[in-house]
Amino acid sequence: MQSHPNNKPGILYVVATPIGNRNDITIRALDILGHVDLVAAEDTRHTGRLLAHHNIKCHMISFHEHNENDRTPDLINRLNAGASVALVSNAGTPSVSDPGYRLVKEAVINRIRVSPIPGVSAAIAALSVSGLPTDSFVFIGFPARKKAKRLNQLKDLAGEGKTMVFYESPKRILTFLKEIISVMGDRYGVLSREMTKLHEEFIRGSLSEILSRLNARPAIKGECTLLLTGCEKNKDVSIHTVRTEIIKALEKKQSKLSELSKIIAQKYGLPKNKVYDEALGLKHKMQREKHNSN
Repeated sequence: MQSHPNNKPGILYVVATPIGNRNDITIRALDILGHVDLVAAEDTRHTGRLLAHHNIKCHMISFHEHNENDRTPDLINRLNAGASVALVSNAGTPSVSDPGYRLVKEAVINRIRVSPIPGVSAAIAALSVSGLPTDSFVFIGFPARKKAKRLNQLKDLAGEGKTMVFYESPKRILTFLKEIISVMGDRYGVLSREMTKLHEEFIRGSLSEILSRLNARPAIKGECTLLLTGCEKNKDVSIHTVRTEIIKALEKKQSKLSELSKIIAQKYGLPKNKVYDEALGLKHKMQREKHNSN
């Protein structure tokens, strides 16, 4: 470790690394990784292979989601003492759905210089080849792990008009696709898998088509980036479609009238009051029919 007699704070470099192909790294990133005092890596073995591929030797410590709270104060002390630190994750840009947020936040609070060394981001890479609108988009990252929280998250996003970007594990992608369809409808999407690697794949089509293709496979491998079209605000949507949706929701009796009206309104880009009035009328009609049948 180098000595820093001037006691000037060091620099925290946030270094983007490849998401697959090891050659997808900038010359500047390689220069920084070869000259900093310390590399804080999400997985030292993974980063070690990347550095060895580029003939770089350096000091490394692990810095991941399970030790981020404990390691951050030590790294801040090192930076305050003048050490330079490069923060890297296993793939892509650190602190973007990866460890690093707490360290960057503490560095800013301590007036330590934080410098981005830009490079690959799975979200941007997938967007660039998706064919979906990219003038504005919403990055969600990994959805909530708990089902109830995840479904509420999707309900809140149902009326979002911009392209949406999700990350998901191959173990959970099938369940997640089913949940999106149930909440948002069978929209058009693009599933990016194994980007920049040998088995790079982009599956395009309705979510049900993507789900069907994945279901036919014995296994799904590789982290997935899912892009989803935003809600199309269609004021001329068929009233028959809306009524059918309301009746199905009423029959399930899973939500209050106001809640199901909000979800359906967001899904079709309709005024909530209009959908609520329609739902209230259908509810009364169903109750009368039930009463008369008895």
